[in-house]
This record gives sequence, C-alpha cells and structure tokens, in this order.
Amino acid sequence: MSQKSNYQSTNRSKHYLKRHLIFVCKYRKAMLVGQLNDDVKRIFLSIAENSDFEIEVMETDTDHVHFLIRYIPRLSIVQIVRRLKQESTRQLWLLHGKILRKQYWYQKLLWSDGYFVCSIGEASPETVRQYILSQG
Repeated sequence: MSQKSNYQSTNRSKHYLKRHLIFVCKYRKAMLVGQLNDDVKRIFLSIAENSDFEIEVMETDTDHVHFLIRYIPRLSIVQIVRRLKQESTRQLWLLHGKILRKQYWYQKLLWSDGYFVCSIGEASPETVRQYILSQG
C-alpha cells in the first residue's frame, strides 16, 4: 500500500482488508452458464450493496466463482461467506428451481460446503484483480 487513500476509516479503526474468495458449485457441476450465471452475479452484487463488505471484482467459470472482497474488521470471513452462499442459493432456487432441481433433486443447494480464502497482503491487488478477471 503506497497511498493512504487505500485505507478505510470507521469510528475507531483504520484498515485495509481484502480477501480473494472462491466458491465452488456442489459436485463441481457446470451450473454457472447462461441466464443462471448472469443472475448469480447480479444477486451477489445486490447482497454486497446491502452489507458491510464490497465486491471489488468478481468473475465466474462454469463451476466456480472468484471474488476480491473488501470488508471491515467487524466482519469475519465466515459471516461474509454464509451471507453470500445462503442468500444466493435461496434467490437462485426461486428463479431457477426447475434447472437446479434437475441437478440437485429437491435439496436446496448450489454451493459446496467449503470455500477458498486467502489474504492478498503479499500480492498486489492489481495482480489478484487480473487473475480473477482472466477466469472463465
């Protein structure tokens, strides 16, 4: 970080927290195509707009999604992951239940149980941003 403008300030803290986050579709099924792919991106951005975190960059491949997330210290990664996965799954089942039911029967799921997350402290944000944008 070379510029102070990268820092965010709250009442009692000044911080620069970013994470590279990856969700994978359950069973690595290639679900993120066509309208479902467009809707998942729209839904994730909508969730972030109403939250204390920001999705700086997001890109999907057919079976997983990459994010560059910026957040405040009050939040944990687990809280962010839970919110994104739960709300997106619920909304996508409402919109695309017929398609999802063919792949997952009547289990209301889309994402695998786990996730990948790493701090981007050592990598420049631009390097991570370019890596995410090169996905798909």
